[in-house]
Amino acid sequence: MKSCVVDASVVLEAMFRDPLADCAKQVLTGGYTMLAPDLIYAEVAHVIKKRYVCGDIDEVNAQFFLEETRRSPWTITSCGDLAELALQLAIATNRSAYDCMYLALACVKQTVMITADKRLVNALANTPWAKHIAWLGDVS
Repeated sequence: MKSCVVDASVVLEAMFRDPLADCAKQVLTGGYTMLAPDLIYAEVAHVIKKRYVCGDIDEVNAQFFLEETRRSPWTITSCGDLAELALQLAIATNRSAYDCMYLALACVKQTVMITADKRLVNALANTPWAKHIAWLGDVS
């Protein structure tokens, strides 16, 4: 079974039936060993709260979506274990330390980070880290 790092954007695409929902569901149920930093829970919870405030979902659905995320079969890595490399990557790429937590995990595990963030993928396209990131829309 192949592993991949899945960032919060992939989970959220599937959860809220956003444009790449079918691709996201394929990744999330496609037999990958899914890796993520523990940051994924905070990022997903933040967007669920934003969707609640906007009126897109009610409190019951908000709680349901968070529980679904918590029940997902992730192999979780502590951000504390990734912080040093994530900071180095953030400085080198001028990207957020949050995004670089996922990238650092992909580098450490010698795998690919899958994201729905096309801007992030484009920003890393001509860097040594391009081999560790893939846009969700290109994954099939």
